[in-house]
Amino acid sequence: MLFRVVRPMKRKSSRSAYFVQRIPADIKGRIAGRRLAIPFGGSTKFVTPTERSQSISFSLGTDDPAQVKILQAAIAGHLETIWQAFRNDDPVTLSHRQATALAGDLYRIWADSEVGARTVAIEHIPGIGWKRCAESQEEHEAYWAAVVDMWERVGSSGDAKDLEQPLGPLVDRLLLSKGIRHVDEDSRAILLSAFWMAMRDAFESRKRNAEGNYAPDPKATRFPDWRAPLRSAGDPIKADVSLKGLVEDWWTEAQAAGRKPSTYESYRNTMAKLVAVLEHDDASRVTPEDILRFKDVRLAKGASAKTVKDSDLAGLKTIFAWAKMNRRIATNPAEGITLKVSKPRKLRSKGFSDAEAALILRHAKGYQAGREAPKLAAAKRWVPWLCAFTGARVGEMLQLRKQDVRREGNHWVVHVTPEAGPVKTDEARVVVLHQQVIELGFLGFLEGSKPGHLFITPGSDELGIRKAVKTARNKVNMFVREVVQDPNVDPSHGWRHRFKTVGIDEQVEMRVLDAIQGHAPRNISEGYGEVTIRAIADAIARFPSIKV
Repeated sequence: MLFRVVRPMKRKSSRSAYFVQRIPADIKGRIAGRRLAIPFGGSTKFVTPTERSQSISFSLGTDDPAQVKILQAAIAGHLETIWQAFRNDDPVTLSHRQATALAGDLYRIWADSEVGARTVAIEHIPGIGWKRCAESQEEHEAYWAAVVDMWERVGSSGDAKDLEQPLGPLVDRLLLSKGIRHVDEDSRAILLSAFWMAMRDAFESRKRNAEGNYAPDPKATRFPDWRAPLRSAGDPIKADVSLKGLVEDWWTEAQAAGRKPSTYESYRNTMAKLVAVLEHDDASRVTPEDILRFKDVRLAKGASAKTVKDSDLAGLKTIFAWAKMNRRIATNPAEGITLKVSKPRKLRSKGFSDAEAALILRHAKGYQAGREAPKLAAAKRWVPWLCAFTGARVGEMLQLRKQDVRREGNHWVVHVTPEAGPVKTDEARVVVLHQQVIELGFLGFLEGSKPGHLFITPGSDELGIRKAVKTARNKVNMFVREVVQDPNVDPSHGWRHRFKTVGIDEQVEMRVLDAIQGHAPRNISEGYGEVTIRAIADAIARFPSIKV
């Protein structure tokens, strides 16, 4: 995966984090000596790998963790586009419209910045590089002289053969930014001419600015939106305009920013449903009317209004907004489309009653394993009891490993950690085992278990753990439904609500209950200090045993 080889690093001589990504072995020889333009915050970083270069690395200019994540994701995503371009050896054919759209990037970069007193912006002079706008009159005059000199070197003929030397490197860098390594000869000529015309219009616009005329340039609207080309008539749509491909490209960035695999799975499933309704996979063809039709189809097939609004439409808005921001599509077809959801009726408490809790735990205590896997049988036997006295999510208990249960001083504790599998808050926490669970023989079961996960046999990666947890959770929920069939109480979440209710009855401090269950502090002051094992043990000891 892309981000396995991407990491921010620190150097002793600098507080700023460094971006580091290993150059893929299959393209290392192809990029040697090539000057790569890498978007970097508000500017561009130029890097020229050599034959001996093993990685791309440079300072991110900040040590702020949130900013580092954002920069790292954006830079890594751009580099992946470049790597893929070098893997595509066949020349690409561009239409005149596509060449003009690409030239529009040059025009906007060069012509759209304001230059005035104390204005700071980043601008590009072809053949010179990216430059910070001057703040003093002297610096501004020097900058303008460089622009004029560049324009004179490009020339006024617009003939492609005369433009290759001054404009060729810039054309190559902008092509790479779109995932294209090279184009055919005819497309190259069209591109060079389009770039020359864009530079001409940008130069005239900047010249008017220098003369005191800042009226909008009517030529600025002549550039169409960029649409990636097909590599040949029979090839499938490229990933950057494919609906399913957009999800994968979004996930490449979102993963580095800390988004959860469950979100990716939800968005991927929603996009697959949209493709099925539309009967095509072309993102550029999707209209608001298509999204409205998709919404109606989902409702007609029985999806709840809440699911359509908070899962389907929310996912589409996120993906299309990302695609628009990254210039993959011109507009967000899901923008502004929503669904009014009324508050559901509450017919009972969300937590299990004392009688229901006793029924479930009695059912679990007396469970006799059948032909199912031993770990699944153990899950039905122990997970309901663990949830009853920890208030944890069913999935958090299902992914427990043998090493996550240990003795801390006088107490046996369960360590709920994202190292074992997904935890909603991504924060580890410790819960003390209730005496009744110990008396029922849980420690004996623990001692006889093999190292690793106690209740599931997952694959080696996080996705494998998620799938195993989901399968086991469904089985345990069906097991609970055998004795508590009320559809108005959730077979998984019912334990979390009941735990809070019992804790309140036993006058356990709310902050301690939140710490045990992994709920976020409700205000800044609750984020100070730690809820210790001693405080947790005192709280758990107040929970009465359940007669079964």
